[in-house]
Amino acid sequence: MGEAKAAARAADALRRGWPIRIGALALLPVETADPVRLAAFDPDDTAGVLLSAGRAVTLKLANQIEAATPDAPVFVERAPWIDFAIATALADPQLDLATPLKGPFRAVAVPSPADATAALRFARIVGMLPAFFVIEGGVGDVVIAADDIDAHEDAARLSIAARAHLPVAGAEDAEIVAFRTPEGPGEHIALLIGDPNGQPPLVRLHSECLTGDALGSLKCDCGPQLHAAIHAIEASGWGILLYLRQEGRGIGLINKLRAYALQDQGFDTVDANTRLGFAIDARDFGVAARMLALLGQDRVRLLTNNPQKVAGLEAAGITVVERVAHALPPNPHNARYLATKRDRTGHQL
Repeated sequence: MGEAKAAARAADALRRGWPIRIGALALLPVETADPVRLAAFDPDDTAGVLLSAGRAVTLKLANQIEAATPDAPVFVERAPWIDFAIATALADPQLDLATPLKGPFRAVAVPSPADATAALRFARIVGMLPAFFVIEGGVGDVVIAADDIDAHEDAARLSIAARAHLPVAGAEDAEIVAFRTPEGPGEHIALLIGDPNGQPPLVRLHSECLTGDALGSLKCDCGPQLHAAIHAIEASGWGILLYLRQEGRGIGLINKLRAYALQDQGFDTVDANTRLGFAIDARDFGVAARMLALLGQDRVRLLTNNPQKVAGLEAAGITVVERVAHALPPNPHNARYLATKRDRTGHQL
């Protein structure tokens, strides 16, 4: 599929700080570019800065009707004092306390709004800050369209790549199954525990959390939830743990750490995500549904406190016959995090 390959090339270009083109817009990523690349991209110093409305609200940009829609694009007119350093400060809210912003900044009409919206969406998918220098009609190293971005996110392209017996702590009779797409940078994993018994399996959707799963972070409950899920599935007789490569609720490890920095400044996890320009929860549970379908399971008992997981699976054709609660006691470091999940994202703790 040419569309998925084009999106993969464009994702690589963004990570390297190279310009891309989406529709009518040439875009240089603020996060990974530098002053030299900006000068080559925009020798006339006319490129404005494209931001998300969520970020624009925190900057208190005037004249911004679009800010009422969190995912809407916002275009900041290029002023003489907006150099690369100022654009970086515009893009990254964790720098707000350390970098007093110059101004004023003026939001103007967004060029090619549909293309600008697609650009912000693509940055989020790639795991980068949604912020670009923009030239309408300019040149990019890779040209993609909105359809290319859709193909890059197509869960139907997921397939089983390998499987093997894997005894793990808490479940010695387990099998690991790896899934991937041709262009995707990471693999999703299923851990099959026990033997099918004709009943819907007990299933846990666990999103990757390097800090919690591997490093024992106390800021979240991910590590304890992972191990408790394995024990619960083993005790149930048979089930499946899906380990989804959707770090930080889908925003990626780097942006999760940026959100942590904002939490250190007093923001909760919801406000930290939106200030960075991301959704409160950017995960795609269609990936989990595709994994279950490939494993031959269309009816499950779901081990979760998150109603969005139930809705996401059912929207993708998996019947959730029962929601099984999965709660663990808080610690002094994650009590606020757990309260935020309960009070602001509807978790039924």
